[in-house]
Amino acid sequence: MIMYLLMALTAAVVSYAGTWGARVAGNKLRLYRPIRSRDMHSALISKLGGLGIFAGFFVALVVASNSFFVKDIFRHNDGPWGILAGAVVIVAVGVADDILDIRWWIKLLGQAAAAFIVAIWGVRMSVVPFIPEPIFLESEVVQIVLTAGLIVTTMNAVNFIDGLDGLAAGVAIIGGGAFFLTAYWVHRNNPSTDNSDLATLLMAILVGSCIGFLPHNWFPAKIFMGDSGAMLIGLLMASAGVVATGQIGSGLYDRANGIPTIVPILLPFAVLSLPLLDLGMAVVRRTARGQSPWSADRGHLHHKLVDLGYSHRAAVVMLYVWTCILAFGGVAFAVFPWQIVLIVVIAAALIMAVVTAWPYIHRTNRDSAS
Repeated sequence: MIMYLLMALTAAVVSYAGTWGARVAGNKLRLYRPIRSRDMHSALISKLGGLGIFAGFFVALVVASNSFFVKDIFRHNDGPWGILAGAVVIVAVGVADDILDIRWWIKLLGQAAAAFIVAIWGVRMSVVPFIPEPIFLESEVVQIVLTAGLIVTTMNAVNFIDGLDGLAAGVAIIGGGAFFLTAYWVHRNNPSTDNSDLATLLMAILVGSCIGFLPHNWFPAKIFMGDSGAMLIGLLMASAGVVATGQIGSGLYDRANGIPTIVPILLPFAVLSLPLLDLGMAVVRRTARGQSPWSADRGHLHHKLVDLGYSHRAAVVMLYVWTCILAFGGVAFAVFPWQIVLIVVIAAALIMAVVTAWPYIHRTNRDSAS
């Protein structure tokens, strides 16, 4: 645990300094994008914060490869470097979009390129969790395509939810923290395996990088993470999920209570349930209007909360709470009996649903009374 925390601290310090440097450079060079009608800010702000997050990830990964305990992850394993190569590509694509506003299909091609780099040279999905038995994928082509598809989907999910100051970084910290604790717990409690784990390391570094970035991005934001930061977070989260999924046949998750065969694939979807929900709703909404699924609008979850009457900060905190319920509720299946977890999560979600809708309920009652 100590080494993982040290890697997270390294990522946080470097990310904080790197984001500060990107902020200064962006302001000095006036690398701004015009304010759009759907934007929630009113001042020109640089969107190069993803460079700071990447700096934290890069330095911490290199340090980890030469550090006690966690360096065993890199022994005879090209996975971390394949993920780093994909990260370099997606950050480059994101920066180009943040500065030049490239066409959506060009950005999608860049996402696919980064995802395929990870799937070919980094990590890939070899098992599809299923009940009663997992499905093992023999075809490398199928493994690569499924992995790339998962990575692209996750990158867009995180990118879609990045609409309020501190939102995407906070969701990544909460979701990544839940993922980290579960992956660490599973390895720590299995005496037959090396306790070092790539998924746990990736989540420690990701959480640290986002912690270092968040002070610059908290409302009112001084810099945005932009597409480069949001897509990097999605790539790292999906890659960690692929690593966890590949461990189904190893016996690592046999000690998990409840539904062990689906716990690994449940992790990334649980911690990213809110962004994935927002992504799905956006695709359905835009397709129904005859628009491209990648076209922008002002119909995301965070926009709806602000329209309900929540302040900027209140809307962000509200989505933080929802992320806690869904993320920690999802990973609780690896620790507690699923029946108990299900009851607690449903109860918490119902209470939170009433709290979230309270401004609308209050306004409706007030209008009815008048």
